[in-house]
Parts: sequence; structure tokens; C-alpha cells
Amino acid sequence: PERHAALPYHRLPWGHVGVVVQFRDHDLVPRTPLPAQCPGEVEGQRGHVGAEGDLVRVGAQVTLCDQDSLRQDIEGRILATGLREEVRFVSGAVAELPEQIPGSSFDLIFLRRGLCGMRYEEARQVVRRLLLELRIGGKLYVSILGLHSELGDRYPSADVRIEDRYSQLAPEMMRKYGIQGPVCLYSERNLFLLLLDAGASVLRTMTTTYGNVKGVAVRV
Repeated sequence: PERHAALPYHRLPWGHVGVVVQFRDHDLVPRTPLPAQCPGEVEGQRGHVGAEGDLVRVGAQVTLCDQDSLRQDIEGRILATGLREEVRFVSGAVAELPEQIPGSSFDLIFLRRGLCGMRYEEARQVVRRLLLELRIGGKLYVSILGLHSELGDRYPSADVRIEDRYSQLAPEMMRKYGIQGPVCLYSERNLFLLLLDAGASVLRTMTTTYGNVKGVAVRV
């Protein structure tokens, strides 16, 4: 049977699942513990179709998940790559996932930054939902904006417990990054507890040079 993975798509706005990959041969599922950069994770790019082609070349069917307003742009880029048979687009956002994401029992799910735009409890529910989309042993990769990154400078909720942390960034950070709504920034420990609270077995967490936080967990 085909196997599946969901991978991240682009930088902003918040709330997009990313790319869903179906592996025809389970033995071809990438085994990298925690990639430094995921397919489509290119700063400032939207509608990017690039590294997903590498997955196609090892026997993957790819589904790009994002807001419906980007459909025309994304489908145009899919056609331009010549991967129409291997790559498809599905509307979907982290906070508004379809009842059933096409192709269940994913091998991998990559979620990039979408959790920051929601409160901790909502994020926990989303992570739990995504875990249930994985096969047993499937892995969830999360990349999230860090409390100890530049975004945390004068962040009003910096000293608030994670369950209640949710506010706008400092005005200068809002202007610099164009993030207008309230966000929940995470420490590495916060992300570890989020994955644990959602019912995952946490394999690894790390803080990047720029202070953002990444983690990988497995469905057990």
C-alpha cells in the first residue's frame, strides 16, 4: 500500500499544513532524524515547488496543502515542473483541516510555524489530530517560532505560563516581520510538553541558532 507524509509549505500566514507525500514503497520514507530544512521551507517564498520533486524521484506522490486562494499559483507551478501526475493540491489549514485529508496513514507530517497563531490548548488538539493521521510509528516534525528568538524581545507574554501565553509581539517586531495578530511563542521545553500532552512519544527537540524550536515525535 502507498504510504504518506505531510510536509511544510511556506512561511506565512499562519495555519497551513503544507505538503502531503504518499510513498509507494515504505522503505523509501526518509529516515533523517530532524532535517535542517524541509521541502518548501524557503524564506519569503510562497507557492514554491522545489524539493518536493526530490521526493517524487524516489517514488512519492505529493499533495500540497494550503489556503484555497493560492490554488491557481500552486497548480501553475506544479504544471511548470512537469509533475502533474505526481503532485496535486488540496485546500487545508492547520486550524481548519478537512474532515479527511486525502491519503490517510501518513508516514511523516511536517508542520511549520502554524501552531504559533493559536492558543496552547488549540495547538495541543491540532497536534493530536495530526498524530491520528499518522500510521503507528509515523513521525511528526514541528518547527515553531521560539520564545528566545528575536521575536521574543519585549514580548508581553514572555513570563506567562504556556497555557495562558497568547499576545501580540512588541510593536517593533510586529512591524519588522508583518505579524499583526496574537501569537504563542515556545521554548524548547514548551514544545516538548506540547507533543507529550498530545499523546506523542518525543524523539528529539532542538533550538536553532536563531532561537526557533524544532521537534520530532512518533505516534505510538
